[in-house]
Amino acid sequence: MGTVSQLHEHARPVARRIQSDEEALEIARTLAEEFARLASDRDINRVLPEEELETLSQSGLLGVSVPSEHEGLDISNAILAEIIAILAQSDPSIAQISQSHFHVLETLRVAGGEEQQKFFFARALAGDRLAGASSAADTIGQETRLFSDGAGYRLSGRQAHSTGVLFADWIAVFALDQADRKVLSLLPRGTEGIQIIDDWDGFGQRTTGSGTTILHNVHVGADAIIPVDKDLKRPTTIGAVERITRAGVDLGIARAAFAATVDFVRNNARPRTDSGVARAADDPLTIARIGQIAIRIEAAAAMVERAGGKVDIAQINTTEEHVVDAMLSVAGASALTAEVAVEASTALFELAGTSSTGIGLNLDRHWRNARTHTATDPASQKHHAVGNYHLNGITPPKNAAS
Repeated sequence: MGTVSQLHEHARPVARRIQSDEEALEIARTLAEEFARLASDRDINRVLPEEELETLSQSGLLGVSVPSEHEGLDISNAILAEIIAILAQSDPSIAQISQSHFHVLETLRVAGGEEQQKFFFARALAGDRLAGASSAADTIGQETRLFSDGAGYRLSGRQAHSTGVLFADWIAVFALDQADRKVLSLLPRGTEGIQIIDDWDGFGQRTTGSGTTILHNVHVGADAIIPVDKDLKRPTTIGAVERITRAGVDLGIARAAFAATVDFVRNNARPRTDSGVARAADDPLTIARIGQIAIRIEAAAAMVERAGGKVDIAQINTTEEHVVDAMLSVAGASALTAEVAVEASTALFELAGTSSTGIGLNLDRHWRNARTHTATDPASQKHHAVGNYHLNGITPPKNAAS
């Protein structure tokens, strides 16, 4: 499997070992302040955050979800989502890369073998980055496939827009085996036959490193295969962790848009001509709208925290009842965070006025990021899932392993 990052000619220095939730949050805040300084420039010029991700790796944050039996902090999911939100407020592309990493780690926790967990959890604690390669663009007959080849396997296929793959040390490739069962292969990025194309051209989340992964008859050792098919058919928390961390990204985008709105209205915006006030910040309608958005963001954060507690319970006691309860709560939290991210980034221009649309200000990045990130998993789908459960007793999907 190898023991060092595939992105470097030398071993990466061992990452910091975080000892508490409070330390993890403080490190996230410190990094966020640093990452925010050039976030707008990175977005405008599509400068990939390579140095920032090395700093993130060294910080120890990428290992906080590692279980305690593997010497990790085993952080609560509410805190994990808040860490993602803190990073997303400064740079949501970096947060989304982290979110993909934690999704792979949860899949490993649920479905990985003992030796696989031991190895990859140690790599995460050391600062290695994992990225999932799976694509909704795959169609029947064009899926990534795994075939037997002597004592090992061969992997071929194409995965579009694999989040964070440009920065990954290890690529988690979801595929179908010869019996059409879902499997996960964990491969060093430098494995022969893996081609990564930097072709993400979305108007938002521009620096997530979401390239296309092409697999040309890649050799895979038997020890790198995780059969996840059975785990997609039983209650697990893979989907809940994926979605609550995704909600953290949206929450951070909402907070960033709100902070930009408050700053611009307070210091730069002109009042409405019929408002009767000298300052935009004294306009009663503007004040009320600011208060409305602030309350919605606070409500979204509270829902994420509550959902995180339910995911914690489901991880400890993984019954159908607990997993469904967690998924319903996460669905509500992710629906509200998606809605408020778009709402806050749209209201920015409603309240700040025409002068806020200057290209050089790049305030539209908040709306572009919100629209792009929420397009993958729209709030309407959560409304349907929750409503279908209450009306018809149809349980929501319990997994999102790919």
